[in-house]
Parts: sequence; structure tokens; C-alpha cells
Amino acid sequence: MDRLFDLDMQLVHDTVLLAIAIFFLFLAMSYLLFNPVRKMLQDRRLKIQTELQDAAADKDNAAALKRQYEEKLKGIDKEAEAILSDARARALKNEAKIVDDAKAEAARIIARANEEAVLEKKRVADEVKQEMIAVAAVMAAKVIDANIDVNIQNQLVDQTLKEMGDSTWLS
Repeated sequence: MDRLFDLDMQLVHDTVLLAIAIFFLFLAMSYLLFNPVRKMLQDRRLKIQTELQDAAADKDNAAALKRQYEEKLKGIDKEAEAILSDARARALKNEAKIVDDAKAEAARIIARANEEAVLEKKRVADEVKQEMIAVAAVMAAKVIDANIDVNIQNQLVDQTLKEMGDSTWLS
């Protein structure tokens, strides 16, 4: 028997056994190495997919929060305007109260001044009366000293009254 490519049965047998051994080695390696790597890659893929979903959800939440804050900012302008108008109203009330208090105080001061003027007028009138009494007493003393008759005495009283004025006696 001539050998083709120098093949003998031992070589074919060794080659088949080697192929079977490699096949079983591939199966064993596939079970021991490839499956854990595949599982790790699958887990990684799931993790990345979950993170992408979470990121999309976070993005949606952020967009919703942004809309809420923008609405609140618009509402803040309205709130600020309401607060300012309330403050203006309170300021106007305070202003009116202060003006009313000032007017009342001015009225009290004027009334007190009028009362003081009336009292001063009475005091001056009393002083004038006292002075007139003193003048009358002096006149009486002069009349007694001069021993004047009734006509001269009446003329002196009339003259004194004219000097002092009729309005002094009337008050």
C-alpha cells in the first residue's frame, strides 16, 4: 500500500482523537469561560440599558421641574406685585393716620392757644380793673384833699373815664 501524503492509520487516529479532544475542550471552555463572559456582557448590557432609562427618566423629571420653576418664577412676579401693593396700601393708611394725628395735635395746640389767649385776656382785664380801682382810689384821695364840690368831682370822674375809654368799663 502506498501512502498518500504519508498518511497512516496512527496519524489519522491521532488526528481524530485530537479533534474530539479539541471539541470537548471547546465545550468545556465554553461552559467555564464563554458563558460567564456572555453572562457578564448581558449583565453589562442590562445595566447600561437601565442607566439609559434612568437617565431618560431623570431628564424628564428635570424638564418637569424646570417647567414648575418657570411657572413659580412667573408666579413670583405676581406675588411680588401683590406684596408691593399691600405695602403701598399699608403705607397710605399709615400716612393718613399720621396726617390725622398731626391735624388733631394742631387742633389741640390751637385750642390750648385760644384758651391761653382767653385766660390772658381775662387776666389783663382784671389788671385793668385793679388799675382803675387804684386810679379811683387816688382820685378819691385827691377829691377829699381838695375839698371840691360835686360838680368838679363829676367832671373828674367823666374825664378819667374818657381817658381810660368806655370799652374798658364794658369788658
